[in-house]
Amino acid sequence: MMRLPWIVTPRIGRSGARALLAPLVAVVTTVVAAVVLMSALGVPPGRALWQLYGAPLSNLYNFSEVLLKMAPLLIIAQGLAIGFRAKVWNIGAEGQLILGAIGGSLLPLWFNDSLNPMMLPAMAVCGMVFGLLWAALAAYLRTRFNANEILVTLMLNSIALQLLYYLVSGPLRDPYGFNFPQSALFPEVAMLPSLFGLGRANVSILLALGLTLAAWVFVERSMTGYKLQVGGTAPDAARYAGFREKRAVWLSLCIGGAAAGLVGVFEVAGPLGQLQRVVSPGYGFAAIIVAFLGGLNAIGILFAAFFMAVIYVGGDMAQASAGVPYAVNTALQGVLLVSYLTARLFCDYRLQWRRDLARQGVN
Repeated sequence: MMRLPWIVTPRIGRSGARALLAPLVAVVTTVVAAVVLMSALGVPPGRALWQLYGAPLSNLYNFSEVLLKMAPLLIIAQGLAIGFRAKVWNIGAEGQLILGAIGGSLLPLWFNDSLNPMMLPAMAVCGMVFGLLWAALAAYLRTRFNANEILVTLMLNSIALQLLYYLVSGPLRDPYGFNFPQSALFPEVAMLPSLFGLGRANVSILLALGLTLAAWVFVERSMTGYKLQVGGTAPDAARYAGFREKRAVWLSLCIGGAAAGLVGVFEVAGPLGQLQRVVSPGYGFAAIIVAFLGGLNAIGILFAAFFMAVIYVGGDMAQASAGVPYAVNTALQGVLLVSYLTARLFCDYRLQWRRDLARQGVN
């Protein structure tokens, strides 16, 4: 087997400057890729930059759209990051979001009480439970049969989507909806209040900020968060200290599932107002990018979620005004993730030529 002329060795220590370098490189690379891609589609570079990154922040309504998309990304990413720090890879947030949306929709559809002030909190709890239980399936299979949680959670996404299609086309379909695959509209009491009348933004962004603070406290200041982090970075040391791996798997997946389930409720009780075939524009997958772009740090994820929301809104506006395909959004998300991972590789590791090591007497 041919040997490469270099080896990869970890860097000793990690400065704060290097920690910020990877996301900065990823953001700059994504901006450049956006200009190149949209120029290839016939959009002038200046207009491309404005449509993607300037227009979403140009007025209060557009900014409210950014907040509307930032909230679900922020909540899901905070939940996923807790598990990722423990090296538990939950790729099923999209399916858990769908189950949360289904669970939260059952209450206003079955108990259409327009005067019950507890309707919305009960929907949130129900959605979190549904998302948690969906993630618990993967946790059980991982801890009982050592099934790979990446594959299990990924496949559960497809099952959740088919379940949603069945429900909105059958048992939960609006009988007065002209045969469209969607539920009846929710009563006002089951809808999230708007945020100071600021466009379509609602109070979910305030709850997302509160959950960000809670995630920071859990990870940085609690013993349970410390155990999860140790289990991910030094599993042998964690086992020696008596930290249980199975408990970490259950806790990580259930936290991520509950967070995604809560977002599912926020979507149907917010901009949608009913259960539809399309509940999420891919928040569950985009939140994975947000979690990594934020360095799996609660504060970093806050800024990463804002940037990703700008990309979402900018892509929508570019599609409407310049005829840019919606696939540009997905392409830019991919560029963002790949460029971040590449930058992290060179920030955390270094390439050393074998001939230089041979001169130093290292094999």
